[in-house]
Amino acid sequence: MTELTPDQQRDFEAAAFRTLVAHLRTRTDVQNIDLMNLAGFCRNCLSNWYRDAANEAGVQMDKDRSREIIYGMPYSEWQAKYQTDASDQKKSAFETNRPKDH
Repeated sequence: MTELTPDQQRDFEAAAFRTLVAHLRTRTDVQNIDLMNLAGFCRNCLSNWYRDAANEAGVQMDKDRSREIIYGMPYSEWQAKYQTDASDQKKSAFETNRPKDH
């Protein structure tokens, strides 16, 4: 197995993250509740993790800015364009399975 330098690992992780974000931006049909119910995280989680990393590095970032980075537009715009009402079944599954920090 090839040993990676710390810089290579960081660069490859960053590339994978950018690819994930780009993919989620094209899959507007997949709602956050679907992601949460299936994988236990969603676009909002990614934006929170991004914001936390920025803040830990001394770069102050608010929730609106980190969500805009992940969604590729203001969150309110994404909601108006793409968010649909969740079914009672999806809501129930979310309440059963959601992480404690949601």
